[in-house]
Amino acid sequence: MDRFTRNYSIVLAVLVIALFAWAFHENPEISNLNRLLEADQELASYPYSFRVLELENGTAILGSPRSVEFPVYRALGVLFPHLAGHSPGDPELMKAQQKLARMQQKARAIVMKSPGVRHVEWRLDKNWLTMRGAQI
Repeated sequence: MDRFTRNYSIVLAVLVIALFAWAFHENPEISNLNRLLEADQELASYPYSFRVLELENGTAILGSPRSVEFPVYRALGVLFPHLAGHSPGDPELMKAQQKLARMQQKARAIVMKSPGVRHVEWRLDKNWLTMRGAQI
């Protein structure tokens, strides 16, 4: 291998390694908050894993299976397939909606205990929904 090819290969390898390190690096504060969420038994047993997606300037962005663009009754149909197709007024669906609200409140409370977090915002977890066959 000539000198140019060797140097080119080394530079290319360093760039690829740096790209992978950048792509898979997670802020240690975010990792810590996600470990706290995972450590809660009630949240851990829920079908959706609440996670901190971003943390910037005291605002934590948490993933959610529901939003204005993806209504709760559809999210609950993904979380609990036996509820798919039930009307929004169905008592079982309403009970599941209340539990989802409690889980979101609990996840928010855990994240808000962190001294670096002053505010929590929710973002629709489109990736999670898409992986489960939901069309957004």
